Amino acid sequence: MPIYQLDEGLWFPNPKYGEPDGLLAVGGDLSINRLLLAYSHGIFPWFAYQLYNEPHWYCPMERFVIFPKEIHISHSMKQLMRQDKYLITMDHDFEGVINGCSKADSRNTDMGAWLGPQMIKSYTRLHKMGIAHSVEVWEVSKTENENLKSHRLVGGLYGIDLNGAFFGESMFSLVPSASKLALIHLARHLEKKNYSFIDCQFETPHLLSMGGRHIPYDEYMAMLNANAQMEK
Repeated sequence: MPIYQLDEGLWFPNPKYGEPDGLLAVGGDLSINRLLLAYSHGIFPWFAYQLYNEPHWYCPMERFVIFPKEIHISHSMKQLMRQDKYLITMDHDFEGVINGCSKADSRNTDMGAWLGPQMIKSYTRLHKMGIAHSVEVWEVSKTENENLKSHRLVGGLYGIDLNGAFFGESMFSLVPSASKLALIHLARHLEKKNYSFIDCQFETPHLLSMGGRHIPYDEYMAMLNANAQMEK
């Protein structure tokens, strides 16, 4: 199937015309309006900025999601959560999380690195608009000063909140299980708000172990569109 070349106009082709791996289009920009249009149709950017000078846009027809109420919490994770070793917050350090996602494990030195300056700038703008959110995991300091500045950011995740769903973009861990703690916290938060799902973009063993599963694109979009109608 053809890969569509986007221009300055605000549009995307029918996602069902994409490649088997989900690649749909290249080009365009990372403007707020284009990103919101993309996510409202289940499309997301993948910008390998060291290889290409324009974003690639993906929309897989089999969507890998986690339903908040189905989040899997292993016995070992339950034990870790009872230890109060880590403090978990939301939207306290978006900049720290997105930069952590960019640089953890030397990701930014890989030729396929996708979370570069342009992506960081656009998602930071979305955060300031109240659309992008972060979950932070802090290693609790043993000092007497019990504020966040006395703790160390050791993991987290960020993504887009739109139409009753959360579109996960990236996560990182500097200590074992920090990203799992962030994901569990997010799922519990979204379950209370009756959100439909967390979009994980691509399947990984890590996310599969946390309860992720595939659903058809049509089912995915039916939930998004129903949520959008309810919010009007």
